[in-house]
Amino acid sequence: MNALVEVVGVAKSFKRGTEVIQVLDKLDLTVEQGEFLALMGPSGSGKSTLLNLIGGLDRPTEGRVTVGGQRIDALSDRKLAGWRSRHVGFVFQFYNLMPVLTAARNVELPLLLAPLSKKERSKQVATALDIVGLSHRLHHYPRQLSGGEQQRVGIARAIATDPTLVLADEPTGDLDRESGDEVLGILHTLSSDLGKTILMVTHDPLAAERADRTLHLDKGKLIEREEAA
Repeated sequence: MNALVEVVGVAKSFKRGTEVIQVLDKLDLTVEQGEFLALMGPSGSGKSTLLNLIGGLDRPTEGRVTVGGQRIDALSDRKLAGWRSRHVGFVFQFYNLMPVLTAARNVELPLLLAPLSKKERSKQVATALDIVGLSHRLHHYPRQLSGGEQQRVGIARAIATDPTLVLADEPTGDLDRESGDEVLGILHTLSSDLGKTILMVTHDPLAAERADRTLHLDKGKLIEREEAA
């Protein structure tokens, strides 16, 4: 396997008045192509911050972040935004769907930035919704969908552009166990069958067990590494 993500010596700090808050402390991390990785740790440990750095939503205070051979921390804001739209799909805890748009239109949103025809966009939307098992919900609005179905639409939106990397921040945190298991099954399939690289932040040990590997963060440091059962 080849390394898709390489994080080397990454530190991240924020200023709060005169105080400097160190969130990540010279962290090293390698994620292989097609791997399903879970990030665990207490609140404030830096999990979501690390996810945001790898997804190009933020920049490290020091160190470097390389994804697919591209050093993203060195890109300009404009180039970083373009890279992110092509290479990263995001899955959020609270779905972040537009309530006035159907499932299909929500999934289509990231495709509007791509040089695709309407027919091509429609084909990719249909493929993404089929992968998550929601072809029959194409024209339904979020209010007509269960929480699990809304999150599956969120996953379809994340993969519609065929991204290099899928980043999921507490994707089952707002779901019951059955719906959460369905979502985790889809993420596992994306990795095992479709070769997608998945990074998932979670507080749930049962969710982490579905990943290939689990890393534990505490106070900005990688403190434990273990293989999932």
